[in-house]
Amino acid sequence: MRAGGTAPGGSAAEPTRDSRARRLSLAVDGDYDPAHAVGLLAAHSVPGAELTDVAASTHSRVVDLGGAGVGGAGVGRAARLGRLDVHFGPDVVEVDVVPADGVDLGPADLDRAGALARRWLDLDGDTGAVQAALGADPVLGPLVRARPGIRVTGSPDGFETAVMTVLGQQVSLAAARTFTGRLVAAHGVDVPGTGLRRFPRAEALAAVDVDELRAAVGVTNARARTLSALATVVTDGLVISPDVDLADARRRLLAVPGIGPWTVEYLAVRALADRDAWPAGDLVLRRVLGGATTKEAEAASAPWSPFRAYALFHLWAAVLPTAP
Repeated sequence: MRAGGTAPGGSAAEPTRDSRARRLSLAVDGDYDPAHAVGLLAAHSVPGAELTDVAASTHSRVVDLGGAGVGGAGVGRAARLGRLDVHFGPDVVEVDVVPADGVDLGPADLDRAGALARRWLDLDGDTGAVQAALGADPVLGPLVRARPGIRVTGSPDGFETAVMTVLGQQVSLAAARTFTGRLVAAHGVDVPGTGLRRFPRAEALAAVDVDELRAAVGVTNARARTLSALATVVTDGLVISPDVDLADARRRLLAVPGIGPWTVEYLAVRALADRDAWPAGDLVLRRVLGGATTKEAEAASAPWSPFRAYALFHLWAAVLPTAP
């Protein structure tokens, strides 16, 4: 796609003031709540690897424009790195694609960047169907009517999200960001021309001694071992992406020592794009449901299928601030 051409989902590309960059304008179908998306990204933003400006409604991060290594796929392939600067609006999401030094943007790069952003931000989600299914529910109805544009913000890199989720087990989100930022500082890589670091790849972390990981990140031995095991299984072929067999991905994730049902279902929501995933054991979710047990939270979700991931985001949004 050249400047002025068309990308997936009706996006148009044009040069920005940075001569190296190209802009994609991604149309949003249906209701959209950009404040929720920006706030959620800010709350999870990894120091050194991401930048979020809530007031300006922008978020920036490095991605692999060639798809190598995303979610665990393409291990060992050369990367084509660039920075995505996402500008959120109620009807259009604009994405500036800024190539790393030495990368010349081509039509395929821009097509992939547009498709990645659309899936990551759930821009093609059918909010009308969600409203029709949940709008009359006594619990979800008031929340959906109040914020009809909440979507399931996902992940541009499944392995990265899995790592942060492991580091966030049994600690606050702020602590998870701190741990993940330390990991990026110790084992990430500067990407020239972007001002950001690339999250460490699975094969790189799998090669690091567990004691070194523990010391660099500041987590327990058990957490460091889980991180190492996750990196190893991804290096060995596990792909954490919506493009895979979701049942198989769940099974392989659950087999990693230290990863349990909550982590798997959370990743099914954020990284596997399963719109009916439901982490019933989530502490905040159970609190919102009146102190429900995991079993009770599972039972309560039955009327919300097959949109339980949307139900989850609405319930979270009702009680959690989405920006730090």
